[in-house]
Amino acid sequence: MSFGTALKAFWANYRNFKGRARRSEYWYIQLFLVVTNLAAAAIDLALMDGDVDRFIANGGGGIVGLIWILATIVPALAALVRRLHDTNRSGWWALIGFVPILGTIVILVFTVSDSDQGENRYGISPKEDLASE
Repeated sequence: MSFGTALKAFWANYRNFKGRARRSEYWYIQLFLVVTNLAAAAIDLALMDGDVDRFIANGGGGIVGLIWILATIVPALAALVRRLHDTNRSGWWALIGFVPILGTIVILVFTVSDSDQGENRYGISPKEDLASE
C-alpha cells in the first residue's frame, strides 16, 4: 500500500470501526499524523511570536494543534481499531493504551504484528483482498 492510498483510506474510513487495516496502512497514517502534528505545533509557535516559554506553558500547543487533534482523533482511533482487527483482536484492546508505559508497549507490539492470515471474524484479509484484484 502506498502513502497516498493510506491517506485516502484514512479520510474515507474516518468513522469506520469495522473491517481490517494492513500494517502499512496503519503506519503510513501514523507518519502522516506525526508530521502534521509537528506542522501544527510549528504554526502555533509562530502565532505565539516564537515565545517558547508561552508555548510550553500552553502544554506544547495552541489553537491550530487543538483543532487538528480534534479533527483527527476519531479517524486515528478508527485506524487503530481496524489494525487490531487485522491481528484478530478486539478494538477494545485500544483501551490498554491508557496504562502508562506497559499499555504503549502492548499497543506497539500489536500494531507491528503481522496480519492474521485468511479471513477472521472481522473480515477478509486486506492482503488477500488486494491479491485477488
